[in-house]
Amino acid sequence: MKIITKPQSAKHLTTLTTGIAFMALSMTAQAAELDIHITNLTGGLYFTPVLLAAADGNTHLYQTGETASTELQAMAEGGDISGLAVLVEAAGGVKVENPAAGLLAPGASANNIMLDTGSNTHLSLTAMILPTNDGFVGLNNWQVPTMAGTYTIYLDAYDAGTEANDEIINGGGTPGAAGIPAAPGADGGMNGSGLSSTQSNTKVHIHPGNIGDMDAEGGKSDLDSRIHRWLNPVAKLTVTVK
Repeated sequence: MKIITKPQSAKHLTTLTTGIAFMALSMTAQAAELDIHITNLTGGLYFTPVLLAAADGNTHLYQTGETASTELQAMAEGGDISGLAVLVEAAGGVKVENPAAGLLAPGASANNIMLDTGSNTHLSLTAMILPTNDGFVGLNNWQVPTMAGTYTIYLDAYDAGTEANDEIINGGGTPGAAGIPAAPGADGGMNGSGLSSTQSNTKVHIHPGNIGDMDAEGGKSDLDSRIHRWLNPVAKLTVTVK
């Protein structure tokens, strides 16, 4: 995750008598209102409905190196964010569900997403990546700056570790069922024999990426290596703290 910051000048902040006083305030103040933009940076991948959440520092939608929760598995394998949304609410967090009103296509953006964090201090994001078996774009507990300004965060793709990356498009998506739900760009193949039937890393980890092939009617994969491969980062998140 790469972060670029562009804080506003002091004249746009609360009037302070000295630089020392300003620093003391910035350490204790809570961020309240965020204006968020998310952009799909890939050339051929789609994001399912996005979940943006603000919560305390102890609430996680996922953690690398840990086993995925059942709620994360449902999101990563089938794009279902409802379970994670319930977890956020139960922890006293606030959220925005599906700001793109559906799939976020390659190169597309969801803009002007307003989120009032209240007393919550950390921002997280998840969305399944299609076509993948259990890949998702993620931001885990980014601490919201107390200084007003615009912050740009580049997000990586993760593998939930819950399903083998067989790269077979079969309408799957139910947790525990092998296969990829769909290729939304209608650019997938068929009759692939499958790349893998086992998952060597069963913890949440950086996604190794799709492999694909160029055989639309057979081969090992139903994914097109010219379209569905990627390099991280896969998304750009711009957060303006007001």
